This record gives sequence, C-alpha cells and structure tokens, in this order.
Amino acid sequence: MLSLGENPVTDREDTAVPRAGDGVTSALLAALRSDPPPPFSLYRYLPLPDGPGPGEPAWEERGIDVDQTNHSVVVGERIVVKWMAVPAPLPHPTLVAFAHLTEAGFEHTAPPYAALTVVGSSGAERLLALVTGYLPEARDGWEWCVDEAEAGRTAFASTLGRLAADLHLALATFPPADAQAPPASPAVSPPATASATPPASAPASGQASGLADRAERALEEALELTDGEDGTWLREHADALRARLEPLADAVGGATIRIHGDLHVGQILQWRDGYAVIDFDGNPTVAQAEPYQPAARDVAQLTTSLEHVAQVAIRRRGTAPSAAATWAATAREGLLSAYRERLRSEGRPELLDERLIGPFEIEQECRELIYSARHLPRWRYAPMGVLRTRFTEETP
Repeated sequence: MLSLGENPVTDREDTAVPRAGDGVTSALLAALRSDPPPPFSLYRYLPLPDGPGPGEPAWEERGIDVDQTNHSVVVGERIVVKWMAVPAPLPHPTLVAFAHLTEAGFEHTAPPYAALTVVGSSGAERLLALVTGYLPEARDGWEWCVDEAEAGRTAFASTLGRLAADLHLALATFPPADAQAPPASPAVSPPATASATPPASAPASGQASGLADRAERALEEALELTDGEDGTWLREHADALRARLEPLADAVGGATIRIHGDLHVGQILQWRDGYAVIDFDGNPTVAQAEPYQPAARDVAQLTTSLEHVAQVAIRRRGTAPSAAATWAATAREGLLSAYRERLRSEGRPELLDERLIGPFEIEQECRELIYSARHLPRWRYAPMGVLRTRFTEETP
C-alpha cells in the first residue's frame, strides 16, 4: 500500500477512487519526481511540467466527470490524472500506445507523462493511474461535432481524415504481431518500440474467417437483443445486412496494423490548438479484441460516428433529417478523401482496404445496438436511425 497524504492507494477493487481536492492526486504528482517504493512502479514517457515555484500557491485540483468509467482530476490546468475505478491488469493497451507513439513522434494527443502500476498480492501487475497533459479549452466530439452538424459545416472533416491517417501511419510502425517483444520494464525513457522503417504489415492467420465470424456474431447478438419495432425492422432486414457483411469473407492478403480500437468522434478533442486523439484503452464492448486489424476498422468506426452525430443533431438540436443526412454524407466523403490522400502522400496507400469500410460500418452499427441493449438503452435511436436512413435512401 502506498500512502499519499491521508489516503492509501492499493490494487484492491473496493479502494475508493481519489477525488479532486482530497490531496491524493497532487501527492502523486509530487511522488513522480522520484521513484515510488515497491510494489509500485512508474512508467515514464515525456518529462512532467515543472510544479509551482517557491512562494507560489499550490496548484488547484478540479474533477472531470464526463468519463463514466474512471475519474480524472485536472491539476493546475496543466496535468490530468486519470484514476482507474478498477485497477486494470497489464499488459494494458494504453501503456503500449503511449510508449510507441512517444517514440514515433506522434504529437496529436494529450502529452503522455507517466503511468502508475502496482503488483498486488496475487502477483499480477495492475494499472492504477495515467498522467497526461491538460489540453486547454478541450471539448469532445459529442459536443463540438454536433455543433458542426447543426450549423451544416463540414470543413473539419478533412482535418479529421488527415489526423486519423497520421495516427495510423504512426501505429503502422509497430513491429508485426508475431514479432512483438515482451513488455518492457518501467524506465525513465519510453521503451524503444518503433522501427526506423515501416515493417511489412502482414495479415494474421485466418484473418478473413475471423473478420466474417466476428461480424456475424455481432449481427446475431444485435438481432437477439433488439426488441420492439426496431427489432422487427432488424429481422426484416437481416438478409440485407448479412449481404453487406459478405466482403469480409474474402478479406485475404490485406495489411493489418495495431489500431486505436475505439476511434469515434468522442475520442477526438477539439482544443485551443487544434484536434487531439485520446483514450487508447480499446473497445470496451469487444472482449479480447485482436489489437492488429485492418486500418479500415478504425476508419469505419469514425465514419459511422459522424452519422451518429447527425442523429444526435436531429434528436437534440432539431436539425431536419434531410439536412442531417446530407451533412453526414458530405463529412464522410471529406474525411475519407483526406485520409486516402495523406496515406498516398506518405507512400502507404496499401494500409486502407476500401472493400472493408462498408461491412465494418454495418458491423459497428450492430455493436452500437449491443451496447445500447446492455448499457445505454436511450442510445438505440442513433444506430437505428443510421440503418433506417441508409436502407431508405437505397430503396428504389
């Protein structure tokens, strides 16, 4: 157990999560200036900003409550500490992503400073907290992008397309899945995970059957969990939905990279100096998801989230359905065009398999329905609105 101020921090799941103002977060930042005692470890990435100077007041703390899973505390309007509500077992995708993206020089994210872990009585190492930079005036995509939809503006889409491409270009420098080294030990500098030249990205064994099976399972679960009129509509269109998934059965030979895994507009902050991608925890609705997948998976989730934004604008802002549909289609094309062009300009056009975008978009809507049924029933209007719009527009 590590005592920070008056409060202990442990690997127990019933330990109270530190909150703004209780002094634990500031005590942690002070402790980061040196090495923590066992059984705690510190993974360091970028240098922490200097703290208050002599005679200066202590940095104030305030909470961020939009994250329903964990709790984040902003300290001095410079640093964010994300405390895990349930300590997460290692290896953890965020630690791997932080180390690699730092090494690769990807800067369009909140600056990663450190991660605090602990080895519990079971011998397993768990993640307790993530420490990143604070992005001033940041708003997530479920705010700023809905504003764009309501106003009918789509100029942002090309910026998002280039941002997604730059992220994938950085992630594509991960060694192939079968060449991954064991997890690095905590270090003062990030583990060297990037290679100087892009490695060949090879498809995983059984990739086509795996992609098709995963999508079919998502569709079956969505059909099972969706009730009422929406469930009736889904069952009536089940064959048409399956037909959209068929290209996945032939997806052989395409490149795979380590993807973000949960890339939607809510993970893209608009802040004072531009846009930033956050949250590399992976998709919480997919158990044991393979980290190496076609880049089109991320792209499809991002494009479908634009369509969800359109549905939010209809429901909450009174945007006309026809205007929202036009906005979503224009924004989608702008994003995809910019994404393709960035990959071409960097000599990596093979990273995107265009055949997979449509099937992955359908699978993502199924996953949205599953998420709605399990966790957030009021969200069902968004994926159902997208599916109804698509099939209505395509019906002669």
